[in-house]
This record gives sequence, C-alpha cells and structure tokens, in this order.
Amino acid sequence: MTRVRDTIRARHYSRRTEEAYVYWIRRFIVFHGKKHPSAMGAAEIAAFLTWLAVRERVSASTQNQALSAVLFLYRAVLQIEVGPIEQVPRARTPDRLPVILSREEVSAVLKQLAGTMKVVVLLLYGAGLRLRECLELRVKDLDFDRREIMVRQGKGQKDRVTMLPSAAKALLAAHLAVVQRQYQDDLARGLGRVVLPFAIDRKYVNAGTDWRWQFVFPAARICRDPRFGPPSRYHLHESVVQRAVAEAVRRAGVTKHVSCHTFRHAFATHLLEDGSDIRTVQELLGHRDVSTTMIYTHVLNRGGLGVKSPADRL
Repeated sequence: MTRVRDTIRARHYSRRTEEAYVYWIRRFIVFHGKKHPSAMGAAEIAAFLTWLAVRERVSASTQNQALSAVLFLYRAVLQIEVGPIEQVPRARTPDRLPVILSREEVSAVLKQLAGTMKVVVLLLYGAGLRLRECLELRVKDLDFDRREIMVRQGKGQKDRVTMLPSAAKALLAAHLAVVQRQYQDDLARGLGRVVLPFAIDRKYVNAGTDWRWQFVFPAARICRDPRFGPPSRYHLHESVVQRAVAEAVRRAGVTKHVSCHTFRHAFATHLLEDGSDIRTVQELLGHRDVSTTMIYTHVLNRGGLGVKSPADRL
C-alpha cells in the first residue's frame, strides 16, 4: 500500500483519488482472502466487480471507480498486464439530470443559514464553486476590486477565474475581518502557520505565516498531524458544511434531494435562464468540454421539450 500511495502521489493525483483508490484496492485484496495481487488476474477482478454489482448493489459509477483502482494497481504499481479487457466488465453509467433549485428555494435555504456557513453557500451558488474549491480558497485568491475569485488547482488540476458575487462582498469582508483577528491571535501565541501545497514552504520560507496564504475558511482547531509539519491551521472540513446545508434544507421545507453541489447546478442553470452564453458558463464552471455544460440546457425546455400539455387547455 505504500507503493500504491507513492505511485499516486508521483502522478500528482488528487487526495480524493488517492483515498478512493486505496480503499478499493484494500477491499479487492480482502475479498480474495488477502491473497497477493500478483497471484491474481482478470478472473479475480471480474469476480470482485460482479460481487459488488450483485451482492453489494453498488451504482455503475461506484463499480467503475473500483475497476479503475484495481487496474491502476496492476498497470501502474505492479506493472502486470491482467489480460484482455473484455474479461473485465465495465458498467454503463446511466444519464441522469441534476437536481435544480429555483431561486426561491435557494433564497429559502440561505435564510436558514448564518455566519460562516451562509458565506460558504453564497459562494457555492453565486460563484459556481465546488465545495472543496470553496474551502481551499486562500486570501490571495480573492480580488474585491475586480470582483473575481481565482480557483487554484480545481478538478483536473486546472486554474480558472470566476465571479465574486456582489451579494457576498460585505459578508465576506466581515468574515475575513474575524479570520484576521484569529490569525493575529495565533501569531501572538507563536502559531499562525497554514498548510501549504507541495514544496511552497521550502521555496518561500515565510509563506506559512503570511496573511495572503491563510485559508478564507480556516478550521476551528489547530492541526497537529505530523504529515503537515508544525502545528498549523487547515481549512474547514467538508462534513461541517454538508451537515449545515442538510439542516438548512430541512428547516426551509425543501423536499428535493439537495447537497452542496446542487448550488453549483443552480448557478449554471440560472445563468442560462438569464441568457448567458453557454461558452461563458463553461468557462466559469471549469468544464473541459461544452457537452458537460449542455446538461443544464434541459431546464430551458420547460414542459417536456417546450410542448404545452393538453391538460393546460382544458
């Protein structure tokens, strides 16, 4: 497993990918009685995936993720060819439409939030950010004068620029004032360090205690994990926001299945409804292909491809 982690990090895969691959590789090995992977092949992989689909009833995307993890183990780590790919079933992922909130529903959920959670959700909706992209924002990534947010190392390790909504400027400025006071208190106690990506702390020795590199949404407690070096601040955990959103949706009386990512879907849909060009929306969302953004155009075809129901003419 050390070799697996080293190979993943050498390829600069995301932390989420590393966690997922390590999880599925462990399950694959345990499923076959902890037999060494080099003694197994395509037949064992097919048996594992069939068990996931039939007995565990996982979704097609989960099954494909498990397959990708196991194939990575053989091809990238062990450098063993597992045989013809036809022997390994790859599930067909169904085409699903995203859940879309109306403007009234977004407003109702926001009214149930306050403080840091309200600022986070306002950016998810107002800037079209993914949850991790929002929580990993640093002070230097915000440009209040140009009303821009620089998203660093988003999905696929891509940078992009998106809008800083005017509705969030005052709340965000007040939030940053609180964060700066916490940062100054940390400095007075000999702390004030922040977790930095890659080897930036070696290239810029003082960056760890620089205000510009501080997280916009820091965690409440100091991180003392030795993997991140000296005691330092990390950003808020995703589960904190996810729980707050779930509770706000319940109190708002919204019956749709809403997650933090739903606000990103609403951002794209409402921009298209307002007449924004789909290429512009593609750039703001950071999609590689415009076909990914095209999924939001379904909301423009109201009433079943724009056809009026005969029941409405009765």
